[in-house]
Amino acid sequence: MGVLIIVGTVKGAFLVRSDDKRNSWTVDGPHFKGWKVTTASRNSNGEYFLATASDTYGHAIHRSADLENWTQIVDGPKFEEEAQRKLNQIWFLATEADDYYAGVDEAGLFKSTNHGDSWLPVSGLNEHETRSGWCPGAGGMCAHAFLRDSQNPDRMWCGISAVGVFRTEDGGQTWTPKNQGIKVVIPDEDDSEIGFCVHALAQDPDDPNVIWQQNHSGMYRTRDGGDRWESIQNGLPSTFGFPIVVDPHTKWLYSFPLHSDEFRLPVDGKCQVYRSQDQGDSWHPLGNGLPESRYHAGVLRGAMDIDGHDPCGIYFGTTSGTVHYSNDRGEQWQSLPDIFPRILTVKVFSESDA
Repeated sequence: MGVLIIVGTVKGAFLVRSDDKRNSWTVDGPHFKGWKVTTASRNSNGEYFLATASDTYGHAIHRSADLENWTQIVDGPKFEEEAQRKLNQIWFLATEADDYYAGVDEAGLFKSTNHGDSWLPVSGLNEHETRSGWCPGAGGMCAHAFLRDSQNPDRMWCGISAVGVFRTEDGGQTWTPKNQGIKVVIPDEDDSEIGFCVHALAQDPDDPNVIWQQNHSGMYRTRDGGDRWESIQNGLPSTFGFPIVVDPHTKWLYSFPLHSDEFRLPVDGKCQVYRSQDQGDSWHPLGNGLPESRYHAGVLRGAMDIDGHDPCGIYFGTTSGTVHYSNDRGEQWQSLPDIFPRILTVKVFSESDA
């Protein structure tokens, strides 16, 4: 199986392809030239979905069966006028199951029951009783992280910055904040259950109760679906960072720490991915093949992904437009020769005819 990487940037999307060896690559693009491409997904039928955003023309979802001909979905996510909220961009698209979900900024969750043809707000979360106290982080108030329980489709999690993690047990009718053990970032005078700035979530492929979280205040793990979180910082050079991904075969974890909230640059100017081989109990740097000179680019929350090969491939894009990858679980890294615009998202898919 070949590999397809959709690299979403502030100036369009690039399609990067390789065969199963993942050593040489072709680059096609930009598609949606001049538009922000904020996320991408693929459904079980092989259709691709891609989200765009423009400061002038707004947001949109596009669908394609061949990655060449795209159709804009007319009835996409939108807030009702009485909500008095602006939908700035789409942060994630979850299209793998029968019901599709989209997370947006200004923070909200939308659901489609007809394969993406139309979308309705998930009022149980969007109108949550804590809503009046929700505050944006530096990147806006965004619903950007989403997980499902593979054993119970009515059980889901949504991460909102800078609010926290919410969990539903009834298919989205009601949602409960699940942030106990996380350090609060923006304290709310009236509600202690919000004010937590989750940056990314990753889930154990076999045990949905085990979830890892890269937060504004550090790295955390829960073993009970979010009822209680514990800090797992051992070996990490900082508490700040954005992405976290998990290898579905080994359950090894990968992240890219940054210096701090104030600077958001690699720690000590080192371009290094950190890996945990013990579910987050300890972390160790990986940098063989990554740039050795002083490095001053960050990795955003949606700009790291992993493929399904064994050994797995890890891919990340940076704010300076470089893409780096490993085809051996992080032991050795290589870089694509192309320099892209600022990278917002990196999504990896298998291709049978790449």
